[in-house]
Amino acid sequence: MAGITGIGSGMDIKAMVDAITTAERAPKESQLANLEKKTTTQLTSLGQLKSAISNFQSALSTLNSPSSFLARTATSSDTKVMTASVSQSAQAGSYKVEVQQLASSSKVALAAVDGKAKINTGTLTIKVGDTALAGITIDSTNNTLDGIRDAINETGKSEGVSATIITDDHGARLVLSSSKAGEGNDITVAVDETGVVEDGVSLTELAYAGPATKPKLEDFAEEDDPDAAFADALAAYEAAYEKGGQTLATAQSAKLTIDGLSVTRDSNNIDDAVAGLSFSIKSAGSSTLTIAKDEAGVEANVKKFVDAYNTLMTFINTETNVTPVNDTSKPVVGALVGDASVRSLVNSIRSELVSPQGEGTVRALADMGITTRKDGTLEMDSDKVKKAVSTDFEGVAAYFTGDSGLTSRLGDKLKPYTDGGGILESRTDSLQATIDKVDKQKEDLDTRMKAVEERLYKQYNAMDSLVAQLMSTSDSLTQLFDSMPGFVTQKK
Repeated sequence: MAGITGIGSGMDIKAMVDAITTAERAPKESQLANLEKKTTTQLTSLGQLKSAISNFQSALSTLNSPSSFLARTATSSDTKVMTASVSQSAQAGSYKVEVQQLASSSKVALAAVDGKAKINTGTLTIKVGDTALAGITIDSTNNTLDGIRDAINETGKSEGVSATIITDDHGARLVLSSSKAGEGNDITVAVDETGVVEDGVSLTELAYAGPATKPKLEDFAEEDDPDAAFADALAAYEAAYEKGGQTLATAQSAKLTIDGLSVTRDSNNIDDAVAGLSFSIKSAGSSTLTIAKDEAGVEANVKKFVDAYNTLMTFINTETNVTPVNDTSKPVVGALVGDASVRSLVNSIRSELVSPQGEGTVRALADMGITTRKDGTLEMDSDKVKKAVSTDFEGVAAYFTGDSGLTSRLGDKLKPYTDGGGILESRTDSLQATIDKVDKQKEDLDTRMKAVEERLYKQYNAMDSLVAQLMSTSDSLTQLFDSMPGFVTQKK
């Protein structure tokens, strides 16, 4: 029956019921909305506060870690010759490095053959220095240059050996490359030919024992016919040398000196010559490598500490302030105004910042150029911080690090707020419980108002039915009286 306009009475029952239920719902609904808004705002602010505290804790952790003050930097005077990286164990100092040659790996081109011809069958054995790859079987399934290339790539991938085909002026060649650098790690190829195919190329053509001595033309000349001998010599030269296998790159070791001491390695990346130091040589030449304390890194971490602290304090100031607007408007009240836990947090942090520590030249933040502004945030004089780090590196380290250092003490003050089951989590759980209660009360209010609405509809519909009956009775009586003899109705 809900929503039906009164037929008997002509009244808008729906409008009447809506007005009554709205009026009855409004006070409680407004109360719940205000409570939900206030609680949600506080819950959001506490979440942001926890995030700001976590960021501050991260900055403290970075500044308190050994790597912050034990870190070293490695600088090469000529990065085209070498670059370097350094660990905490490296000692500060400088090294004069002279690079004579770089390490390189072997690359050979096997004899030029007809790239389209079949090749006799057998076994191919490739060695890199003293290391031999598994024998490569050449049979009817792979006895072409392409097939042999693919077989070498499959067998050699675990040993860093690869093959490709290059066609030059003399024919198609298998070019073999190794990733293993160092003197003595040259590529050689041994062949065991076991079968012959019709019009096939001998498998022995692919054998390579190392660089051949370049033939001299006079070795092929004939005394009785110098002109003919010269032509024959040219032909023999081409056949015996230029079409044969060639070494394209010889495997060699890196050779250098460090402060005059000879160092030979099979790689251009060297990490076992100087303790704590790894460097990569790029080209022959000289470079001075300087190892120093990472003062710039410490300065950057101190700035991160100041920035994270200021972010935390700025947020707290905003959320705990009451800001007047004008004489007619309510002031803007921060979500955490009057919050005792926030006041306690601020007081505990500030007490640690102003407490002097130790007996050295750096006993407080002010000793290194970090002072407190009126609003409680910190102001950092970068030049003074740089000077303090440069002149008293150990003093700055002692002030910030260790169990009794500033970062450790501040961390201890923050832990009760951010740990599981801590102050902020307990406050968050309490606020979330309030929001859950608000949601339950909203459901109860909806249920109650639905019952009120149904009751009102029943009452008004009953009234409407009664009015309709009374109207019907009135109409019947009027008709009865009109039909009675001698009854005269005066009409205008």
